[in-house]
Amino acid sequence: MRPACSVVIRAFNEEKHIGRLLDGISQQTEKNVQVILVDSGSTDCTVDIALQKDVDLVRIDPREFTFGRSLNVGIAQAEAEHVVIASAHVYPVYPDWIEKLLAPFLDPSIALVYGKQRGAENSHYSEKQIFTHWYGEHSSIPQPHPFCNNANAAIRKDLWEDRPYNENLPGLEDLEWAQWVMSHQYRIAYSAEAEVIHVHNETWRGIHNRYLREGMAFKQIYPHEQFNRMDQMRLFWENTVSDLRQALHQRVFIREIANIVRFRWLQF
Repeated sequence: MRPACSVVIRAFNEEKHIGRLLDGISQQTEKNVQVILVDSGSTDCTVDIALQKDVDLVRIDPREFTFGRSLNVGIAQAEAEHVVIASAHVYPVYPDWIEKLLAPFLDPSIALVYGKQRGAENSHYSEKQIFTHWYGEHSSIPQPHPFCNNANAAIRKDLWEDRPYNENLPGLEDLEWAQWVMSHQYRIAYSAEAEVIHVHNETWRGIHNRYLREGMAFKQIYPHEQFNRMDQMRLFWENTVSDLRQALHQRVFIREIANIVRFRWLQF
């Protein structure tokens, strides 16, 4: 029997998190699920943990890795009409996560659905504020802009067959694909009920590199956009002040002030 959906998980050295995600998938109300793990050269126990579950394993050489390539390799193995995409370091909050993520596809014009994300207990304070900004309490079906995120999303496989993910981007392959579907008169939905916890345990260097990759990708997607030193300082100031005000309101100002300033500087 054809699965109700296929779940594609990208992973590299995720032994601390992959088990919790796979357990969360097994506890979903939607039971008829194909799980595909795309591993890009893990040297820890990620693969061993995954193979204890009912998982289809796909390996790619880490030298071939891009976010788009790993997704394309995984989705090519998907047997279902709809493909759920999840980072290996997320886990669902509710047992109807997949059900809520797939529900908007009842509208044939919906090409992509992405769900709510929030930070873990040990996430950076500013990271939590970013999640709060982009992932609101109310669904938007459809939404008027192409923002989405492949840490917690689902797509129609037939549209992916028409246009796979861009394998040359260093990041933001989700945004670029969303731009394409919207240009072809399809729509994007945000499901606030399809919620996951996103565990980012990055070093400061990792945070800098993530936003550097995304900045490079953004320039490729929107080549005419300009971002100068004044923009950098303005955005750094506005976001830092916003975070500090929120930290003051939550009575964690002294504890978080240095981390907020450092995070936002590395971001911009």
